[in-house]
Amino acid sequence: MSAAQIGLDAVSVQLGSQAALKSVSLRIEAGERVALVGANGSGKSTLLRTLHGLVLPSQGQVLQVPGVRQAMLFQRPHLLRLSALNNVALGLWLDRARGLSWAAAKALAQQALERVGLLSVEQQNGRQLSGGQQQRLALARAWARQPDVLLLDEPTASLDPHAKREVEALMAEFACAPERPLTLVWASHNLGQVKRLATRVIYLEFGQVMADLPVADFFNPELLAECSPAAHAFVQGELS
Repeated sequence: MSAAQIGLDAVSVQLGSQAALKSVSLRIEAGERVALVGANGSGKSTLLRTLHGLVLPSQGQVLQVPGVRQAMLFQRPHLLRLSALNNVALGLWLDRARGLSWAAAKALAQQALERVGLLSVEQQNGRQLSGGQQQRLALARAWARQPDVLLLDEPTASLDPHAKREVEALMAEFACAPERPLTLVWASHNLGQVKRLATRVIYLEFGQVMADLPVADFFNPELLAECSPAAHAFVQGELS
């Protein structure tokens, strides 16, 4: 197995009076597809934001291999009042490390839009696209930045079934792309999606990791009940 790309070392996060994460330690290896599951308020979103540097730990350390690039998607994409093309191109152009001209940024943005099937709507206002198109636009914007790790917070939760399938298919394509496979870490309430996409499942409860297992083991009822009664009760409740 390759070296860990990102991780947490005994990380706790305090949000006001709430302990959002409690001494969480984990390592995520290159190429893994890690699903975070648990009830609302269990700490999934906080864990993702902490990995991405948007939330600072009150204790512990966030681990990241130097040079590893990350991008993050949210349940509701944060889009600018610009065309779909410019929503992608602007971030590329403003990235001083890449030093792209506006023409080069737009050319890369068009490649990204074609990658997610949105080239035909490149001149439409990003905020006027459908929910599924907006999430694919956010995926294009993230993919264009050539990340090694893609973090996603409930990326399909607010989408209709067709749009969910489209976004899920893109996640799978990005993770398995022969030219540049991505490491995926995402929060999900959709256990069917977790079964289809994940290689590893982390179950959180009240800010603590209660189970961290390969996907086949997580969905083995007897094994899960033995390893983590709390996770087993959660899965049975979701499936009932």
